[in-house]
Parts: sequence; C-alpha cells; structure tokens
Amino acid sequence: MMKVCIVGLGAIGGWLAAHLQRLEGVRVSALARGETLAVLRGQGLRFHEAGQTHTVPLQLADSTLAGAQSLGPQDLVIVAVKEPALRGLAPQIAALAGEGGRVLLAMNGLPWCFFDGLEGPLQGQTLATLDPEGTLRAHLPSQQVLGCVVHASCRNLGPGEVQHVMGQGLILGEMVGQPSESLTQWVALMAAAGFDAKASARIQADIWYKLWGNMTMNPISALTLSTCDRILDDALLRDWCARIMREASALGARFGCPIDQSPEDRFAVTRKLGAFKTSMLQDREAGRPMEIDALLGVVHEVATRLEQSCPETATLLGLIRLLDASRA
Repeated sequence: MMKVCIVGLGAIGGWLAAHLQRLEGVRVSALARGETLAVLRGQGLRFHEAGQTHTVPLQLADSTLAGAQSLGPQDLVIVAVKEPALRGLAPQIAALAGEGGRVLLAMNGLPWCFFDGLEGPLQGQTLATLDPEGTLRAHLPSQQVLGCVVHASCRNLGPGEVQHVMGQGLILGEMVGQPSESLTQWVALMAAAGFDAKASARIQADIWYKLWGNMTMNPISALTLSTCDRILDDALLRDWCARIMREASALGARFGCPIDQSPEDRFAVTRKLGAFKTSMLQDREAGRPMEIDALLGVVHEVATRLEQSCPETATLLGLIRLLDASRA
C-alpha cells in the first residue's frame, strides 16, 4: 500500500487528491484546517469534472504537528498550499515525509531550493525571499524534494469543493541530482491516475518557463480585476507585459535557464485560454493571501543578486505589494 498525503486541499490539491484516490493500492490522506476540515469530515471532498460531481472520501487530519504525526510516515507528500502558508507547515511536512518519503512541490513560482541543483552563478544559494530564516531548508532537505510544474486550471468553489476546468499536465523532476528510480515511480503513478505526467531531466528550466509565462498575467489581473484576454486586448498593457518578460528572459539566460520563445509566442498560447481568471485574481476576489513573493519577489531578488537591472519587473512588484498592503 503506497501512502500519499496531500497538504493543502485547495483547487490543485483537491484535483490531485480526487484522481489519486481512484487508484488501487494507494491510500490518500490529507491535512486540512478550519472550515475546510469540518466540511470534509462531514461530506468528503466534492469534485466536479466533465459535467459530473464525485464525492471523494479521504483520511483526514488537522494541520497541526500532532495531526501530521497521527497519519504516520508517507511515501509521498504533495504540497499544494499557497506560498505564504508554506513556512508554517514545514515541521508538519517533514514529519509526514520522515527520512525516506519524497516531497512533491505542486506550487506556483520558484521554490526556496531552486538553485541547489542548478549549475551557474547562484548554485546552492537559498532564495531568502521565500525562506528568510532558513526554516524550509532546516526541515526539508533538497535531495528529498521533487519539483513539479502543473499545467492545469482548477477552481476552488468553497471549502471542500473543487472544479477542474482544463488541462491534466504534470512535469516532475529532481531538485538536486539526476533523475532517479523514485522519480520514475512517481511519474508512473501520476500517469496511472489519469494525469499527463512526464519526467524532466532539468526541472528548474520547466519551473522558470512557467513563471516567465505567468509572472505578468497573475499580478496584472489582480491589479485590474481583469481576465487574461482583456489584458492582452489592451495594447499598452500587452507591451508592458512584453517588456517585463524580456527582462526575465535575459535574467534566466544569466543563471542557466534561457528561453527561446518570444513574449508574442507566449501571448498566443495564453489567448487560447479565453476569458481566463488567474490564480492570483481568484485569490484577490476570495480575500485570500496572494503569492507575490513566489511569482515576483523572487525574480527581483535574483536580479539584485546578479546586479541586473529589471525596472519594469520592479514596478509591477511595487504595485502589487501596495495593493496587498491596502487590502490588509
């Protein structure tokens, strides 16, 4: 029996849990808190996909350290929380993973250990924006961590209720070292659960590419309360997005993650999504914390360390930070 625990039963976490729970020989559990935990214990996870609604039973525990310890060591811990919540959950994740489990980061943006396995000028450096006190590094060794890029759109309809909108893509890779038998095993498990799962020999490049595509749409959509199609329809905003993306592309080339696409190529992909609400816009509308540091703060930090000027990126970061402070 393979044991998999989901930490964070929001849109992506619920989507992953619903698919994995269908597999024979896999026991899926989850950490949850507050109203979400109460709803899940009362009715299970409600999952909407392809016009059907499924009730997903899960073994549950509260998101305290004692709750995590009550589930016992897991073979795989899938972390699907928003970045602002991650540091507070590091001890619980470590308790779930134990010494032999793997930790899969199904999250937006760059992880704190992004540069550990990436040769170049920043190799081995911690992203202090995400881990200022070293909490994550102390609890979660990079060798235990699997990076993950999610190519899917899901919506959190309320506590314990998730809707899958489009996409089934997952890219998994080792944050440090070469692809392992463990990585192959978990990619196969995800494929068996119905995901379009692939292994990456260099997950940092995949993570940076996804960030390059959404580091503009996410915050601008939250600032303007607009879907992606409306942003791209505005010539001035589209041009600003392109300038930010060219800054990030040049930055990635400096530390070993060059991008061959042009901003216009990426805009064409985004247009296919139609009137798409980004995760940051959904978070703003729901009054949830926004993932500013994971999507923009880290880019500004990397630019500062490499002494590369990225003024357009800095402007966008300042604007979204000010919005966040006003919300608080």
